[in-house]
Amino acid sequence: MKKNQLLSLLIGGTLVMASAASADQALRDRANAIFKPIPIKVTEVAGEKVVSAQIELGHKLWFDPRLSRSHLISCNTCHNLSIGGSDNVQVSIGHGWQKGPRNNPTALNAVFNVAQFWDGRAADLKEQALGPLQAPVEMNNTPDRIEATLKSIPEYVAEFQKAFGGKNPVTIANAARALAAFETTLITPNAPFDRFLKGDNNALTKQQKEGLDLFINTGCAACHNGVNVGGQAYFPFGVVKKPGADILPADDKGRFAVTNTASDEYVFRAAPLRNIALTPPYFHSGEVWDLKEAVAIMGDAQLGRELKANEVEAITAFLHSLTGDQPKVTLPILPPSSPTTPKPDHELPSQIRVGSTDSGS
Repeated sequence: MKKNQLLSLLIGGTLVMASAASADQALRDRANAIFKPIPIKVTEVAGEKVVSAQIELGHKLWFDPRLSRSHLISCNTCHNLSIGGSDNVQVSIGHGWQKGPRNNPTALNAVFNVAQFWDGRAADLKEQALGPLQAPVEMNNTPDRIEATLKSIPEYVAEFQKAFGGKNPVTIANAARALAAFETTLITPNAPFDRFLKGDNNALTKQQKEGLDLFINTGCAACHNGVNVGGQAYFPFGVVKKPGADILPADDKGRFAVTNTASDEYVFRAAPLRNIALTPPYFHSGEVWDLKEAVAIMGDAQLGRELKANEVEAITAFLHSLTGDQPKVTLPILPPSSPTTPKPDHELPSQIRVGSTDSGS
């Protein structure tokens, strides 16, 4: 090979590398204007500092089935931290083997959502924690019984005192605060997408970059944005074309049950997409088990566009880049019950409140 040919190849290669780097930077700039990386740690929520003693207490409460009337169901039952903070079933199974009305979203990164539950009826994690504890189809407990249980266990009384102080720290409200404090640790930073946002061009594959570009250009990012790639606002399911009744059940009108406003019929909080590859099945109905199928349905229902097979593949590949480092959570050793601890009760509630709650956030 002649010297001028080699020089030409070297220059051409440099230009190609420079062009690729420029394209990556342009894509990164666009993405950073829409999304944000997950922080390594959350130290404050809604202006309230996260206290380590509350986190430690919440860690134990998260795994304690005695918060349920049956002593069989803990928060981790439906938000299993070993499988993405959900339970990987269509709808969660609660007290007396009752089925919940909606699919259970992940608890991971829930701290970054604008509100909790599919319909946003809980303003924050503290309010959300109170729902499953009392819902007849979930843990089916009462504030009085929960407080009696916790007060009957001396170690818990001491830990509530340490975490909250005051004359009567053992309350269901403080239990919810402790659970919320623990949930602030359930975050998944350092996903390939986060590393790309921070400047690592090699964090995403070529196909994932194509998927990110499509995710922005086709309009997916209009609803799924922010640090949690969703969870920030409410949208109708079926903006352009309503899915079939198997995917969008006619009797679940979403946010309408909260606001009683006609325009909120079949409106739901945009699902947060962090770790989405770990948490099938999908949608509030839990009817779709394949992520590629879910992407295709969203293209049709929300964007009015039949995505091509290669586009579905690319967007799905990008969604896989949203899986971050999973929280390292040890199994706590719980304090023993005492003779005064309320005994398990497996009886079904006399009345089930129709549509009273759904699992998770």
